[in-house]
Amino acid sequence: MRCYFSGEEDSQHYGLPHPRDIEEYPTGIKPMHPSKQELRQALKNRRSAIPLSEREDLSKGICSSLLGMLNGCSPVMVYVSKPPEVNTDSLISALIAKGGRVIVPIIERETVSLRLSYLEDPSVLVESTFHVPEPIGSEIPARPEEVTVAVIPVLGFDRYGNRLGYGAGYYDRFLEKNPNITRIGLAFACQEIPVIPCDANDVKIDIIVTENGVLRCGEDPPSA
Repeated sequence: MRCYFSGEEDSQHYGLPHPRDIEEYPTGIKPMHPSKQELRQALKNRRSAIPLSEREDLSKGICSSLLGMLNGCSPVMVYVSKPPEVNTDSLISALIAKGGRVIVPIIERETVSLRLSYLEDPSVLVESTFHVPEPIGSEIPARPEEVTVAVIPVLGFDRYGNRLGYGAGYYDRFLEKNPNITRIGLAFACQEIPVIPCDANDVKIDIIVTENGVLRCGEDPPSA
């Protein structure tokens, strides 16, 4: 089964056509076999075009939708956002306020991997590697096997669960080593394209939440 939206609505795409309305890649992305780097830059530009105030409002709505889905799940691994990603501050605070346990990733550049820490107080977060807020100096070690659900950042996505990240592969490596984790990506609807080019080491996500609703992902796209 292909992905589907619950609560299908059209969103603004800031001068770009909606990916569901075109057969090729959107304006600003080369239609003839664009590289992943070209896609990343085009999608960064698209996401950055969302006004800050609207991005914050959309983020709160996305996190509110996800919070309802996570009812009873604990612990939950959640990425700590940096602009202009979907802001996860409200999600993290709400999970903690409801008595849930939150695990956040910490980037290890030397080993190109993620280590995990429980987060009990968001005020301990400080800007760290790649400008990502992390609980440096206030870590409470967590183990990957404790994680059942992981909320991860998304730069680009398609309806088949293919995800485009920033290119370093931190999340792909982590998820490949921990295949039983349910993978949930957060993105703005304008970050969708028809098909994400993927490699053998790219790990798909199970669910994508945008301001338009929830996509549940299934089969691969048909071959050309």
